[in-house]
Amino acid sequence: MIDIVFINPGDRKQIYQDLGADISAIEPPFLTASFAAYLRNKGFSVAIIDAQAENITPLETAQKARALNPLLACVIVYGNQPSASTQNMSISGRICAELKNIGIEKVVIGGLHPSALPERTLREEAVDFVIEGEEQEPLFALLESLKGFREIASVPGIWRWERDVVVHTSRSPLAKNLDEVLPIAAWDLLPMDKYRAHNWHCFDDINNRMPYAAIYTSLGCPYSCTFCCINAPFGKSGIRYRTPERVVEELELLNSKYGVKNIKFVDEMFVLDERHYMRIMDLIIEKELDLNIWCYARVDTIKEETLAIMKKAGVNWLALGIESANQDVRDGASKKMRVKDIERVVRQIQDVDIRVIGNYIFGLPDDTIETMQETLEMAIELNCEFSNFYCAMAYPGSALYTMAIKENWELPKEWKDYSQHGYAMLPLPTKYLSAKDIVRYRDDAFHKYFENPLYLDMIESKFSMGVREHIEQITKNKLKRQILE
Repeated sequence: MIDIVFINPGDRKQIYQDLGADISAIEPPFLTASFAAYLRNKGFSVAIIDAQAENITPLETAQKARALNPLLACVIVYGNQPSASTQNMSISGRICAELKNIGIEKVVIGGLHPSALPERTLREEAVDFVIEGEEQEPLFALLESLKGFREIASVPGIWRWERDVVVHTSRSPLAKNLDEVLPIAAWDLLPMDKYRAHNWHCFDDINNRMPYAAIYTSLGCPYSCTFCCINAPFGKSGIRYRTPERVVEELELLNSKYGVKNIKFVDEMFVLDERHYMRIMDLIIEKELDLNIWCYARVDTIKEETLAIMKKAGVNWLALGIESANQDVRDGASKKMRVKDIERVVRQIQDVDIRVIGNYIFGLPDDTIETMQETLEMAIELNCEFSNFYCAMAYPGSALYTMAIKENWELPKEWKDYSQHGYAMLPLPTKYLSAKDIVRYRDDAFHKYFENPLYLDMIESKFSMGVREHIEQITKNKLKRQILE
């Protein structure tokens, strides 16, 4: 018998359609593995089943869990990017149901989506407990309770049934020492041979996307963009850091023990506090680690004088949240930048041979066909080495979700349909456009961008003919969309 088995849920086919086979990344569940390490450091016995990486069914997942005879089964629901938790709730619910059906007595669910909608999650899913807020202290206290060391009513941050009544305790206070609550992850419990980087992350070496790892160096974000739900587990905006020394210690382990070169910093805002991220860069250089890194930044947090050092440390890709070309649309989403600043910063980054991923959103509340066209034209003009085109979605935990509930706007019927690439995906309408208009525009924009000869010529020149052919192959497959049929 073990104390706790963690389960990382996933359904690549449902979330990515045919892109899940060999194009999308398979990301290790850093938070889950770090929670496991935290509890192991406290003396509990732990295991992890990564259903996403192993690509196994809910029943197979439950059977693996039952074989371990756990005191507690824990499903942690996050995604490959901060807003992707909700799309994993459908498969998570099926896993929880199979866990209970197969005879596992106690099941708890945590993660961004459950934290955003704890009572609804408890009522809808076959679970005994839902964690609201950060997971570490509630899991520690819950295990102590199940072992008879404390009363269940004293466990912080959980929702549960007491007879036929829903009861809950206050969230656990936010942890102050991230090195303690986010220790080096239990990588030894993960199938490290199954993780795969994004295709664009390895355009310099497209046939070597494995091994791969993703880690957090901080938690939270100090900004409050209306479309983002990143701060749902924390209850407020803000950011806390692991020490650079601990981060680089983990990078050393991944590099030396597991041969990992391809690294993602998952932080919503890695390039923010120069004292933090540049100390990490300096330590990577000092230790001569050979890494291929990508991370998130905002246009207004980039400092030109730091870019050459970041490149030397192995940062080869920066993902910028550009969102919209239109000032009014962007300001309505609480993201104020000028178009000329965006172009200037993109060129500064590219001047030191760091590649740029432009992230764009169609269907923000003030969007029209004309403003979306502005955004597409800007994307084509910037001609970044890669671009992501999203539709504005009302993710639980975001201001847009609160607005959608208040206004009674139509939302996806199932949680899986919050996936940007899903068949039944349903974004929000704008003041001027229907959801159908937005999906059609987004999918057409994807093909206009990636089939553009100027883009393809740039890719061939900067990388190789093989990468160009890889992109051309991707664009031959069009996503199937229920709303467009």
